[in-house]
Amino acid sequence: MSSVDDVLSGLDPEQRAVAEAVRGPVCVLAGAGTGKTRAITHRIAHAVRSGVVDAPSVLAVTFTTRAAGELRQRLRALGAPGVQARTFHAAALRQLTYFWPRVIGGEAPSVIESKLPVLSEACRRLRRGADRSELRDIASEVEWAKVTQIGPEDYAAAAAKYNRTPPVPAEELARLYDAYEQIRRERHLVDFETILELTAAVMTEHQEVAAQIRQQYRYFVVDEYQDVNPLQKLLLDTWLGGRDDVCVVGDPNQTIYSFTGATPRYLTGFAVEHPDAAVIKLVRDYRSTPQVVDLANLVIAKGRSPHRLELVAQRPDGPRPGFHEYDDEPAEAAGVARAIRKLLDQGVPSREIAVLFRTNSQSEAYEEALAKAELPYVVRGGERFFERPEVRQAVVLLRGAARSASDEPLASEVHHILAGLGLTPAPPGGGKAREKWESLRALADLAEDMAAEGADLHGFVAELERRASEQHAPPVEGVTLASLHAAKGLEWDAVFLVGLTDGMLPIVYAETPEQIEEERRLLYVGITRARQHLTLSWALSRAPGGRKGRRPSRFLDGLTGRASSSAAARPPGPARERRQVAAPVSCRICAKTLVAAAEQKLGRCATCPADYDEDLLESLKAWRTATAKEGKIPPYVVFTDVTLQAIAERVPRTEQELLSIPGVGRVKLDRYGEAVLSLCRSAS
Repeated sequence: MSSVDDVLSGLDPEQRAVAEAVRGPVCVLAGAGTGKTRAITHRIAHAVRSGVVDAPSVLAVTFTTRAAGELRQRLRALGAPGVQARTFHAAALRQLTYFWPRVIGGEAPSVIESKLPVLSEACRRLRRGADRSELRDIASEVEWAKVTQIGPEDYAAAAAKYNRTPPVPAEELARLYDAYEQIRRERHLVDFETILELTAAVMTEHQEVAAQIRQQYRYFVVDEYQDVNPLQKLLLDTWLGGRDDVCVVGDPNQTIYSFTGATPRYLTGFAVEHPDAAVIKLVRDYRSTPQVVDLANLVIAKGRSPHRLELVAQRPDGPRPGFHEYDDEPAEAAGVARAIRKLLDQGVPSREIAVLFRTNSQSEAYEEALAKAELPYVVRGGERFFERPEVRQAVVLLRGAARSASDEPLASEVHHILAGLGLTPAPPGGGKAREKWESLRALADLAEDMAAEGADLHGFVAELERRASEQHAPPVEGVTLASLHAAKGLEWDAVFLVGLTDGMLPIVYAETPEQIEEERRLLYVGITRARQHLTLSWALSRAPGGRKGRRPSRFLDGLTGRASSSAAARPPGPARERRQVAAPVSCRICAKTLVAAAEQKLGRCATCPADYDEDLLESLKAWRTATAKEGKIPPYVVFTDVTLQAIAERVPRTEQELLSIPGVGRVKLDRYGEAVLSLCRSAS
């Protein structure tokens, strides 16, 4: 067990300042790779070991089950095993379940893991259809409303106020939201947002409950504070009950979840809320080379945020980040696969390489390229490790084997069981078979590691169950494919940031200055995932032979070492804000000047007759639905109904004809033009 001095040794001056600030309020502004988890765990351990607080009185709140598990593991090693480290939802659910029989009575409600089944029932009650993709978008919007404390009756007004773009008309979404809440209450269900809301309400309405919880927890630490939403802040304030023994940790540069209701204002305004707070900045970056850190600093410095942190690299020099332009997306994916092969040949493990992209729909090209090159890969953000069929089957067999006496060594027994599920000495070539093999190999490697520490099969199964509860998967050998959002909190030796074009990063539907800045921070998050090797790339067209009209992301202007076509295409300074007066649009049938936006898109008065191919319109709508589902975006983001109607009426045959239709800009022409024109040509 470590002494108090041992707990503080090995910390840099700023980390030590955090550890020694054992009384709140404390705000830690921690940049990427600066050792924030180390700082806050040593702070908690120092407070416990020096007698400032008892371990069971500490509640450390995180955003993921895995992060909570890591905190508990580190605190055990530092001699503070009794500290409670949980997610907001887990901590609240535990309290709500405990007090429910006493203050409300009866059986506690069941927790729903997904809103989709209940929303599907709400759609049926309102006699409307919705595919799974649209249901996911509706669920996201309901979650935003709930975490920002907006009820169904106020949703439409709030959506307009906050410039939301719901997947269905705001009034319709409000009705679905109301029906969802009615069904949830009828069936005695709670979702994650309701858990937080009810816990805060029970504490507010029942002072004896509040007193007991506040007697239990006196010392709070909140990680990733830039991602806290209003509902979580309400619960935290209710837990505190006017006390200020709280330490918050976060990075304003990594605020990338504003669309879910998260807001950095609680972090950036902490010193205003608590004027006597200690504010400590961690800027020494131990993760990345100076070359990677310099690029990250340059990208974030070009933004508008007044709260950015400038990192200071602590590692030795490494290779300069590479910038690569390709003719088309398949060429980009093949180029990345070749570069990955070179890194593997140089000894970089495949699990230390990642390909990161803006949307999940971009994954397919890289899965194909890596499979073709016979390179192992793992898609992050897809199926969780412990939910994969082969892993679940392996755990069942291992659990059964542990119940029967056996003198066989752990590693041998596990290998024997996994061999029956498909673990072979040599891996298969690629694809799903390779993914399954890598999952089994990860279990075998973990068994070998634990066998070296003297564990038996019972201990191995117990470790698997612990990891499953904390979603702490063993490392799987393979290149990681992940979205930038899914990559937050992770790091690799080598990172490839791909598809960096205007319209993809920033994404095409990021329109306000705040949304554009969040896209910039998303690129910053991607850059800071790399320890040593970093490559940024983009393709000028979607498919081979396509029009090379794409431009590199505006966030790369001045950074690539080449003239920026995107910078040349956008006027500098105030000219970018200058509004242009559009020429009047006339009805192509009666020549009357059109005023309504929908009529201008159609190019005719709403009352003027127009012929169009109904089959073509249906084909366009079916294509849009499939494209939106693949890209995991609302269908209207691809094209609105009015734009599809205009396309069906005019039946464009060339790119220029398609581009002349309002609602079809350069970005959408490049992304969707070939598919739309193909449908139009087939119809004609």
